Amino acid sequence: MSGYLAQGTMAEDSEKPKVSISPSSTSVTSGTEVQEKLIEAARVFSDLLKPTFGPRGLDKMLYKTDGNTAVTNDGAKIVAELLVKHPAAKMMVSMAESQEEDCGDGVTTTMLLCGSLLIEANNLFRKGIHPLTLVEGYAISLEACRSQIESDSIQTDESKLSFVVETALSGKIAESAVGSFSPIIVEALNTVEKNRGHASAENVSMFKTRKGSIRDSRLVKGVCLRRRILIEGLPNNIKDARVVCLDGDIKIREMTRDAELKISSADDYEAFLQAENDRKEQISGSIVESGANLVLCSGEIDKDILHLLNDNGILAIGDLDSSELRNCSDATGARILETALDICEENLGICGSVVWERGQDSDEVEDVIRILDCPSPSVVTIEVGGAGEAGTEEVIRGLHDSLRAASLAIREEVLPGAGSIHSRMARAVRESSEAQAGRERLAMEAFARALETIPATLVENAGGESLDRVLELRSSSKNASVLGISSDGKLEEINRIWHPRSVIANSLESAAETAMGMLRIDQVISARGE
Repeated sequence: MSGYLAQGTMAEDSEKPKVSISPSSTSVTSGTEVQEKLIEAARVFSDLLKPTFGPRGLDKMLYKTDGNTAVTNDGAKIVAELLVKHPAAKMMVSMAESQEEDCGDGVTTTMLLCGSLLIEANNLFRKGIHPLTLVEGYAISLEACRSQIESDSIQTDESKLSFVVETALSGKIAESAVGSFSPIIVEALNTVEKNRGHASAENVSMFKTRKGSIRDSRLVKGVCLRRRILIEGLPNNIKDARVVCLDGDIKIREMTRDAELKISSADDYEAFLQAENDRKEQISGSIVESGANLVLCSGEIDKDILHLLNDNGILAIGDLDSSELRNCSDATGARILETALDICEENLGICGSVVWERGQDSDEVEDVIRILDCPSPSVVTIEVGGAGEAGTEEVIRGLHDSLRAASLAIREEVLPGAGSIHSRMARAVRESSEAQAGRERLAMEAFARALETIPATLVENAGGESLDRVLELRSSSKNASVLGISSDGKLEEINRIWHPRSVIANSLESAAETAMGMLRIDQVISARGE
């Protein structure tokens, strides 16, 4: 029992000794101190993310140890960059990662809700309410919220889909060009759904132009690449291109084992060189005979073959990533082949045009190649304008969130935002609590107050008086009209702010389950690792 301490006492009447065994490096925290530490960790996250929430949320600058910085108000990005050691903090981070993975949006809402649920629970702890009573009350409240979500869900139409995009972009850098981005995102997802059968944000790639402004962004029904064009004279504007996609090198295959070739005469050497050239001509001839005029491959292209292709007006681009090659295949309809000798007309893809432009002269020249106007692309690209690297990265994060939200909205119903649905859920919880005669009712009232943290934070970040607005919203939630908090912190009818149902539902479920899981903890045991 190395590394453990045995402690015992012997009574005078020769009773058996009472022995407790614990690791010598173990520290145990029990009682109210446990809840206080857990709730303090939740409060830290809540206070950290609260100023970033909503259309008037502010940004955080993240400074990394390697000197890189990022400016963002995206909850998932902020949480992902934090260094956390406290076990409760790690639970919060895990919850945020789960929300981001499932929905791509709603991380900040989830963190605020979980923090508020624990803070409200702490107030009841001090009044002597048992943790399991709180858990039971929260579980009943969660069921009431599910029913309210079910009754408030509305079918998605084209206008609400645009509103979902606008809502996801609100409060982000991309909001300044929301009039441009909203139709781009809707068209991108509709194009993918039409040609693939389902809309997914993963089938919309982003390409940074590194020039202009974000208002210069556009949708490309194809793929944009940044690669070096090795021969200056290659065609740079191919119309009605026929595309070949190869997963591998375009060159003579090298020997896998060490071998020696014995050449005894000049004629043998000439024959060897001729055979090598014949093989290269066979490879290039297979491509030429197929009718292709754009070749994309993931490997290296032999320079002699490259020149042979160039002589026949064929543009060849190598060293593509596997994801880039797959996107090119999905956009053009080309089948990915293993060798150039397998090419036939049925395996070719098509696109309206291929355009490339030479990058600035430097040691690392990267040319921009655009594969445009594909007739039935199952992958499309959003060209994101903007010269600033940090700003463009934040725009792309916002666009990705809106793509995830919109792709969910296409498949499911939507719910009103701006704190409206959370206020209505709070009202449903209070009505349900009236049927409870025990202490669970106190927990349910605490759950309702935690839900109202969302509209209250929207008002606070807009510079308004949160208590007054929440009380107004609480009384108006009984009406048939949908009211919420506007961007200037006032109570208004909401008709342009909508969220996918799963973003709200998953956020609520994750926050409540994480909070209830923490409330069940009565000891934190930490030991030094081996």
